[in-house]
Amino acid sequence: MSADNIKAQMRKGILEYCILSILSRNDAYASQIISELKQAEMIVVEGTLYPLLTRQKNQGLLSYRWEESTQGPPRKYYTITDTGRRLLGQLDTAWDELVQQINVIRGKE
Repeated sequence: MSADNIKAQMRKGILEYCILSILSRNDAYASQIISELKQAEMIVVEGTLYPLLTRQKNQGLLSYRWEESTQGPPRKYYTITDTGRRLLGQLDTAWDELVQQINVIRGKE
């Protein structure tokens, strides 16, 4: 397995965490979420994002609403729910612990 393949697998594993984090700051529609992920070099395409959003909605982590757009059809805006915020807090803690553990293993702490 190449380093690129490993990096891609690592990204896939944390995309749901990243989506919750993005939505914790502001409601957003799919294109905005994709844009923010691309800016952070967490490359993702719509075909990857929509199933994740649907899964998170079905788990009660997100809700959505339709809003009229001045540029075309109405947009589906996603909102993090209270359940999603609680999970995000747990994921923040788990992420900080994981980074610390990896730094210990790497000899950086």
